[in-house]
Amino acid sequence: MSPINRELLKGSIELVLLVLLERGPMYGYQIVKEVKAESSGELQLKEGSLYPALHRLERAGLIEGYWQAREDGTSRRYYQLTSSGQQAAKTRRAEWKRFTTAIEGVLRHG
Repeated sequence: MSPINRELLKGSIELVLLVLLERGPMYGYQIVKEVKAESSGELQLKEGSLYPALHRLERAGLIEGYWQAREDGTSRRYYQLTSSGQQAAKTRRAEWKRFTTAIEGVLRHG
C-alpha cells in the first residue's frame, strides 16, 4: 500500500496538534510518537512540519510553550493548550466532522 499523501496531513496538522494537546502538555518528540502510534504508523510527522505548526499555534495564542528540566539536567520544551486553544480544538473538531461527512457523501455517490 502506498503512503498517505503528505498534503492531506499538511492541511490537518494543526487540528491533530490541538486534539493531542487536549490530553495535556507534550514535548515535540512525544507528539511525533503519539501521532505515529495512534495512526498505526500511517501518519509520520517530521520536524520540518511539526515545529512550524507548533510555532503558528503559539503565535495565534492557542498553545503556549515552556521549558522543563529533566533529571539528567537537560531541558525539554513542552506545549500546552491555552483556554483559547481548548475552544479552538472543539471548534476545529466539529468543522472536521462536517468536512469529512461532506467528503464521504461525495465519495459514496462518486
